[in-house]
Amino acid sequence: MPRNLDLTALRSFVAVADAGGVTRASGFLNLTQSAVSMQIKRLEEMLGVELLDRSSRKVGLTAAGEQLLGYARRMLVLNDEVLDRLTRDPHEGEIVLGVPHDIVYPVIPQVLQHFARTYPRMKVSLISSFTRVLKAQFARGECDVILTTEEAVEPEGETLAELPLVWVGAPGGVAWKGRPLKLAYEHNCIFRQGVQAALDAAGIRWQMAVESDSTRTIEASVSADLAVHTVLAGSEPPYVERISHGGTLPELQRMKVNLYVADPAHSPAVLEMAALIRRAYAARNGRTAVAAG
Repeated sequence: MPRNLDLTALRSFVAVADAGGVTRASGFLNLTQSAVSMQIKRLEEMLGVELLDRSSRKVGLTAAGEQLLGYARRMLVLNDEVLDRLTRDPHEGEIVLGVPHDIVYPVIPQVLQHFARTYPRMKVSLISSFTRVLKAQFARGECDVILTTEEAVEPEGETLAELPLVWVGAPGGVAWKGRPLKLAYEHNCIFRQGVQAALDAAGIRWQMAVESDSTRTIEASVSADLAVHTVLAGSEPPYVERISHGGTLPELQRMKVNLYVADPAHSPAVLEMAALIRRAYAARNGRTAVAAG
């Protein structure tokens, strides 16, 4: 008699693989750690193989687990598509997602792609703006979910990642060697005052050579070697590169990538959008840790 895989257990397995551990996965799934562990155990017993490598502090996948992961993702996508298309609740409506322009890539496109497969009738309005602007819009109820880049996190938010600011300039450029150091920033950029303070503390003269409300203007100016800029590590835009300054420029502070979700949420899809963003950052944090190791 054919045996059937437990889709709930498969969903827990995928969440553990994406989050890099049972603890994080249980938070994403709104389940207890013991419930998630029990589901994984049942799945292993049914298949007769170990799926998780528990020999180290960070949970990894065994060879069998890696093989199952691709199948599990496809099965869950099909399951969710069937339910969405055939159930009477079409999940229609709109979600407003706000993200600072400098962290749209690389996480948000994959989140939107996954969300569109699960909720094809939901419209997502993506607002790309500055953290200060997004937080004001969120406070007025104009956004359902926002990401921010901040030094700290408000009580209603949660930190998804903590990343250092890095210096960027034109590929092969020399602007970073000049004094006073020429800077390029948007008027509302939350990073600029901290960078200026770091330069002052290091005794490095600087001048604001390029100011604009347009991110494209800043990127074009930096790529033309007219000035330097700072971004969160891993979010360097095209046509610029991280500056290997060898200590000539000061090391910069670390910034938090924070998530804020409307409470109460007007639709379960809002909570799913937040969960997808959490999982995407958890997976990215795991890859970053592996690369650093």
